[in-house]
Amino acid sequence: MKKFPLEPIEKASRKELRELQLERLRWSLRRAYDRVPHYRRKFDAAGVKPKDLRTLVDLARFPFTAKADLRDTYPFGMFAVPMGDVVRIHASSGTTGKPTVVGYTSKDIDTWSHLMARSIRAAGARPGEILHNAYGYGLFTGGLGIHYGAERLGLATVPVSGGMTERQVQLIQDFRPGIITVTPSYMLAIADEMERQGLDPRKSSLRVGIFGAEPWTDRMRANIEARTSLQAIDIYGLSEVMGPGVAQECLETKDGLTIWEDHFYPEVVDPDSGEVLPDGEKGELVLTSLTKEALPVIRYRTRDLTRLLPGTARVMRRMERITGRSDDMMIIRGVNVFPSQIEELILKQKELAPHYVLELSKAGPLDHLTVLVELAPGAADRQSAASLAQEIKSRIGVSAEVKVVPISTIERSIGKAKRVIDKRPK
Repeated sequence: MKKFPLEPIEKASRKELRELQLERLRWSLRRAYDRVPHYRRKFDAAGVKPKDLRTLVDLARFPFTAKADLRDTYPFGMFAVPMGDVVRIHASSGTTGKPTVVGYTSKDIDTWSHLMARSIRAAGARPGEILHNAYGYGLFTGGLGIHYGAERLGLATVPVSGGMTERQVQLIQDFRPGIITVTPSYMLAIADEMERQGLDPRKSSLRVGIFGAEPWTDRMRANIEARTSLQAIDIYGLSEVMGPGVAQECLETKDGLTIWEDHFYPEVVDPDSGEVLPDGEKGELVLTSLTKEALPVIRYRTRDLTRLLPGTARVMRRMERITGRSDDMMIIRGVNVFPSQIEELILKQKELAPHYVLELSKAGPLDHLTVLVELAPGAADRQSAASLAQEIKSRIGVSAEVKVVPISTIERSIGKAKRVIDKRPK
């Protein structure tokens, strides 16, 4: 196989990296302030200007960006370039049914492709191999993000997308890929299907799996590796910041995800106070883009809980694997789901009452969502369950089992209603 050496920045000193970060951070702050009215208003309200950033520590003086900022400026209010310079638009789920919209210039796509190629290489892939991409294509950033990076690295990329598990297994058997990119839970479903067909997952051609889009544990990693022939490697990203490829676990260490700090500046803050925490302490991950043109993000609160650690395989710092979030968002088979999204769909059904509970469990290796909802007084339950299930699948993108229950079945609360019951093993 062709040798693919590390980039100079991956071997640079911390001093060299910090100097590059400061230069790029100043550029990103100026771009946001000069080109995005929303950022200008927020900076002015906080009493800061881009010139106030003299050291990296000064970033803590600048205001946070949250998902609500993108929602309030929907759809293109956070863009820093005219639409004529935007070549790609992606979107992810939002808390009110409106998606979070992100845009990319040609240079942004080139940067994303480069970082994804770097990530896939760090996971152990090499030019000339075949990559089986089972992430979803479309508005979700996963499929196309992986695809462009794999092609940039020189891999023969199979754009299978998600679903059709029998076909997934057939293509793995026939094409003999060495790399698979997919959610960890769906990898277990593929392994189940292999066994159902009488195949031994440990004898497949797969040697590396790059898994992301949902929290997973070391126990799941051990389960995947015990059942299959591959090394299970973690990848991290989110559409608001770029997509997959913000951070990547390296095959040689498998000790957390290396953040590509030449393009993203990480902080960890206390989820309640917003105070910046020292490296090693667990809190909420905050990311600032250093090179994005179309949609610069300044101190974006990811709501993902982790801690920053010194670099090992690379000079950049690492982050622990994400296993939870600081808000009430559910991640079901790689899709972000908020209770308010389902509530909105329930309220559209005249036969249903606004009393519901969402139960999360496991159906084999996959997440299973059950919606328990009451029948409205005087209503007849005809097709309300099937209709709601169809709406959830169509509008949100996840399959759900809907159970319409009699009036007063759902427990009432005098305070904040408990909408989510998570029965999944911790």
